[in-house]
Amino acid sequence: MILAVTGGKGGVGKSTVSLNLGAELEAVVVDADLAMADLPTARGPDLHDVLAGRAEPCEAVSSAGSVTVLPCGRTLAGARACDLTAFVGAMERVAAEYEHVVIDCPAGMAADAGLPLVAADACLLVTAPRAFALADAVRTRALARRLDAGLVRAVLNRVVSDPPVETVERTLGAPVTTFPESETVARAQRHGQPVAAIAPESVPAERFAELGRAVHSCRS
Repeated sequence: MILAVTGGKGGVGKSTVSLNLGAELEAVVVDADLAMADLPTARGPDLHDVLAGRAEPCEAVSSAGSVTVLPCGRTLAGARACDLTAFVGAMERVAAEYEHVVIDCPAGMAADAGLPLVAADACLLVTAPRAFALADAVRTRALARRLDAGLVRAVLNRVVSDPPVETVERTLGAPVTTFPESETVARAQRHGQPVAAIAPESVPAERFAELGRAVHSCRS
């Protein structure tokens, strides 16, 4: 299974959800933001090298603490050297070796944001309970539908109170999991680790475990 974690708007928590969901699914988490990588890095080749033909996809997979990642480079020169047409094939090769792949998509609606949806079997959409973020989520949902990336779940992130769950479910056409604003999640992200690695008994850890089970059941 290749799952794209998308959302359109930056800053809604796609990378946090990707990292934690990857841990729950025992998946390779791919940082597909070629220009603004955000997931933990590791020694060795990265996605820039893979898409420039300097490394094989599985050669760039490595361990970042308790999560398996395919990191992305952080240089503009590396991003410019990428051949975007190699992306889908690279993801398929990683999935053939590791079975489960979670792609952390870049923000926006440009070509590099759509590529993970082309590669994906399904997608998970992350948004926030704010009008501008929800508007971007609707546009991303339409793009995913056009690219045949079925929406298995939506995440309403950084909720403070009274989230519009029913409205979001009806608008996006998928069940919604809510995550409240949490210092525990922020602390785990600062350390580049899933919540379960630093606070396994916390409410966010339980919520990510539930999300992992829900996604897995949708694809089994």
